[in-house]
Amino acid sequence: MKRIIESRKLLEVSPEANLAELKNVYRTLIKQYHPDKVNNDEELKLAYEIKSQEIISAYHLLVSVAPETHALQLEEYTRIISNAVIDDHQYKGQTLKISFLDGSAYEYFGVPRNTYIKFINSPSQSRFARRHIYQSFTYRNVSKQMEAA
Repeated sequence: MKRIIESRKLLEVSPEANLAELKNVYRTLIKQYHPDKVNNDEELKLAYEIKSQEIISAYHLLVSVAPETHALQLEEYTRIISNAVIDDHQYKGQTLKISFLDGSAYEYFGVPRNTYIKFINSPSQSRFARRHIYQSFTYRNVSKQMEAA
């Protein structure tokens, strides 16, 4: 959740911002901080490159957790969480990443440590996740990010 809040703060958007608003703010900020706007000052150009990468990262994160994006991917997400078997999981800073045998992976934000401990100690992690994680926390599909890496 901290990453989501920081991304909203960077882009100066409210939690209720829709995809069109996000896109508009993103384009405006990228125009403002594009490194090609700076010709003679290498230090400022480097600062703009860093800032533009932060803006791009924040935009992609917010788009991936937006309700509109979830609505478009609901059928596939429902199929995966209903049928796919958990292959691996990682937990760091209240973010739980679950990888499935079919190659898909999702990050769940704001998962308390006690929920994670119950998850790993559960006799059926898939059943526990279906009941207590998949529909309870903000999530995003990270399969595409993994393929690009």
